[in-house]
Order: sequence, then structure tokens, then C-alpha cells
Amino acid sequence: MFSRFKKPDGAPARPATTAAVTQASPAAARPGATAATAAPKAGFARPAGVATPRLPAEVAAQDKEKKRKDRLQELKTELHKRLLDNLNLAALEHATEGSLKQEIASIAAEALDEMSVALNKDDRATLNQELYDEVMGLGPLEPLLKDESVNDILVNGPNRVFVERAGKLELTDITFKNERHLLRIIDKIVSAVGRRVDESNPYCDARLADGSRFNCMVPPVAVDGSLVSIRKFKKEKLGIPDLVRFGAFTEEMGLYLQAAVSTRLNVIVSGGTGSGKTTTLNALSSFIDNRERVLTIEDTAELQLQQVHVGRMESRPPNVEGKGAVTQRDCLRNALRMRPDRIIVGETRGEEVIDMLQAMNTGHDGSMTTIHANSARDGISRLENMVAMAGIEMPLKAVRSQIAAAVNLIVQANRLQDGSRRMVSVTEITGMEGEVISMQEIFRYERLGVEPSGKIIGRFNATGVRSHYSDRFRQWGYDLPASIYEPII
Repeated sequence: MFSRFKKPDGAPARPATTAAVTQASPAAARPGATAATAAPKAGFARPAGVATPRLPAEVAAQDKEKKRKDRLQELKTELHKRLLDNLNLAALEHATEGSLKQEIASIAAEALDEMSVALNKDDRATLNQELYDEVMGLGPLEPLLKDESVNDILVNGPNRVFVERAGKLELTDITFKNERHLLRIIDKIVSAVGRRVDESNPYCDARLADGSRFNCMVPPVAVDGSLVSIRKFKKEKLGIPDLVRFGAFTEEMGLYLQAAVSTRLNVIVSGGTGSGKTTTLNALSSFIDNRERVLTIEDTAELQLQQVHVGRMESRPPNVEGKGAVTQRDCLRNALRMRPDRIIVGETRGEEVIDMLQAMNTGHDGSMTTIHANSARDGISRLENMVAMAGIEMPLKAVRSQIAAAVNLIVQANRLQDGSRRMVSVTEITGMEGEVISMQEIFRYERLGVEPSGKIIGRFNATGVRSHYSDRFRQWGYDLPASIYEPII
């Protein structure tokens, strides 16, 4: 069954003998010819990383396009200075987008006439839009923020801007004029939320107006130019049916997760960066009853819960004087006094783990959080490490007993190398066996091969283990069919 797929490493099968290659390539018969020199004519692909030679026409076209962009960049810099001199900056807040664009176009046209510069219609429209983005938006980043196919924007200095689409990184042709231009955009973002970045405070977390998460680090800590990372805010609210349609998991797994959340099991969503933890947590929250009071706690507000009664809290870093910090642990302690039915922590990464586990153990069943880990068992180890880092001196067995009593379910989300995101494991915690936390996997994702295009071939399968919480599900009115636990042979 694997004959249709390449080997896992994508390597083609090597010829049985050199003679076979020689026979396939007449060039090998020439004096001094070898299998290596004949290989390209035998149908071998060009080695990865070797660029295809460009034709002179292509080189000329690319050089022409580069000169055009450089010219527009110089014009934009000069026109931006004139805009700052002529626009009434105080009135910008009350101006409509249409009137402001018209005003910018008028000032730009007058300046271009004075400079005796003639531009075609397309270049003039591009220049006017970029000027508007510089004045009202985030300059070169604005088109990427508007592009709904982009999930992440990653800036490595002024000349290298990457984006992530469908789980894969790609280099864009967008650049900043120089490091000063990039720093001006960074300052525009952080000053809007009352922060600052400079040599004494070279990094910052912030949230953009649309909810996107922003992080930056500037020189001298960032060696080759300022680093910027923007995780874009998704406006649409994805539910379980959407994730099933996208292939993140199956309908049977959806039925199980609905029963788990509705019957108030405590759930941890585990995974790496960009694996879809927050998206999964948002989708799972759709099963929470609207009559329940839910409080959310995050470093940067990203959760989009779909309930009526939701209270949102966000931690706050210290100000420039080092005061005024509000940690996730502070928020969690206050949340416990606000009569929550469930508490959802966007990401548990530090000492707040103690309060989170206590909340799960003291009447706040159905609480959820995410952690960074590569598997369910690694997730348990990470919880143990966070408890230790919090400075709580407890025997390891006592820590594990606390975790086993608090956490019922670990959902593992992974991003595969083809960029797809899958719920690769659903694991229940069933208690303690001696000093070890006992676990049982209910569903898993099985990889079967790789298509020539690099797409992962796989399937979701049950392990054949009946849920430890089946009786609980039935008592709450969720009598799941036994067939969902039966593996595919």
C-alpha cells in the first residue's frame, strides 16, 4: 500500500547499478563521462538549492522593476515629509477615509508637479495608497495586515519581511526604506498602547487595534535590525464543524469532545507554536452552556468565546518606571472571587499554574487552558516543571497527585511539516499508579505516507480504549455510541 508514496525522507530510489544509469544515458558513453555527469540526462531532478539560470530578458525585467520600486520609495520619502508639513494632523482623527485620501492625493500631485515628476496612473495610485498607509496605518505592513490569507507577519530587519500562509513561511517583496523607517513604525505601534522601546528597554509586547498580537525587539539586542512578529487576529469564529471540514479532526472526535466539555471535564490543549492551540480552545468553548459564567485570562487577548456571559481579563506589563504590572496570577486570584463557573487561561506558562490547578480542584470544573508541549506526557512534565519554577516546595508525588486530580483531558495539536494542523492525540488522565500519573489515549492521528507534492497522508483512528468517563457522559445525557471507540483495521 505504500508503493504509491515516496519514502518518508522524499529521497528517490537509487539505481541498482552504475551500468543501469550508463545505459539510460548515451552521454555516459563519451570518454570521461560518468554516472554523475550523465545523471541530469537520465531524468534526475536538479539538486535542491541550485538556482535555475535566469535568461537575460528576465534579469532585465527584474532590474527594471527594482529601479521602479526604488524610485517610488524615494518619492514616497520626500512626499511624506511634505505631507507632515501640510496636513492638519490634529484633524486626522475626525476626517473620513475618503476625504483624507483625496487630500493626500491633492498634496502629492502638487508636489510631483513642483518636482517635474511624471508618473503613470498605476504608479500614482500605488504611491497615494502607500502615503495613506504611512500617515494612518503601519506603512509597508498595512497590505499584509489586510491580506486575510496571511496568519503571521515576521520582520527580520528592514529588508526581509516574511509571512506565513497555510502553515508555510515565504519571503515577500515588501521592504522598509531603512532601519529608521522600521523603528518609526514600531514606535507608532507601541506608543499607541502607552509603551516605548529603546536601548534601555529593547523589547515589547502589545496588541494592535484589530486585536492582533505584536512583539518586537530592537538593536542592540536585535543584531541585524529590529525584529517584529505579528500574529494576526482572526475575525471569524471557527467552530467544531469548521475544524472537521478543514480536516483537523473527525466528527467522532467532535462528538467525544462535545461530551467532554459539556460534562465539565478540565481540559488542557497542548501543542507547539502555531499549532492551532488557541483556535482549538475557541472551538471547544462553543460547547459551554450559555447559562454559565466564564472568565478568561490572557497575556494578550485572543480568545473569541461564543457565550453570552464572558468576562475577559488581560495581564499588563510594568510601566517605564517598573511599576503597575498585573500578572496572569494576579488576574487568576481575582477571578476566583468573581463567582466563575469556568475559568479559561489563554496560556499557562509560569507560576499561575498553581492557582489554575487549585481552581480546577476546588469547584471550577470545566476549566481550560493551553500549554506548550510536544505530547500529552510532555505536557504533564511541563506542568510539574512550572510548579517547581513557581518556588513551591512539594514532594513530586504530591505535585503529580494534584495534577492527576485537576486535569481530565489533554488534547494535543500539532502543525505537520506540510503546514497542516491536526489534533494528533486525545488523551485522558485516569489517576495515579504508584508515583506515576496514569493516562490512556482515546484517539490518535496515524501518518501513512507522503504525496509527491509533500502533503502528509494520514488518518484519524480510535485506539479501541473505552473512555474512562463514559459513565459520567451517560449520566449527563451524552450516551456516545460504542462504535466511536472502535479502531479502523
